[in-house]
Amino acid sequence: MKRMFVLFGVLILALPLVAQMGDNMKAGGGVAQAVTQMEQQWASNSKAGNADAVAANLADNFIELDSDGSLYTKAQVVDRMKNSKWQMNEVSNIKVTVHGNTAIATGGWQGKGTVAGKAVDSHENWLDTWMKMPSGKWQCIASASAPAKM
Repeated sequence: MKRMFVLFGVLILALPLVAQMGDNMKAGGGVAQAVTQMEQQWASNSKAGNADAVAANLADNFIELDSDGSLYTKAQVVDRMKNSKWQMNEVSNIKVTVHGNTAIATGGWQGKGTVAGKAVDSHENWLDTWMKMPSGKWQCIASASAPAKM
């Protein structure tokens, strides 16, 4: 009987912790969903040539490692976007892992078009790092891609 009371007491004490874990999981799920939507919007805004919309989701000190090994700043990424024309610009298989105020998104990308007059027809895997800024807004701070093995 004494054991039953101890077990009951432990369960009563654990309930608030279990509830908090559930709230944290829901919050992470909400962040994952929001980041997934921002990734999809990034691709559709790029295809539409809406560089300003993409720029709003990139941190001021954003850095990109392109699949050819080139590094680009936010300003360079936005300028490249303005000189791009896409017939296809799509992301797929997006997975987001949330770590507090940071989220890691991975997925695939397929693009066909031109960048600065150079033809592009590519499949790549990518990894983006998102951070919740002091303002409360999520922005991408780093991006990297590599050619996908087909």
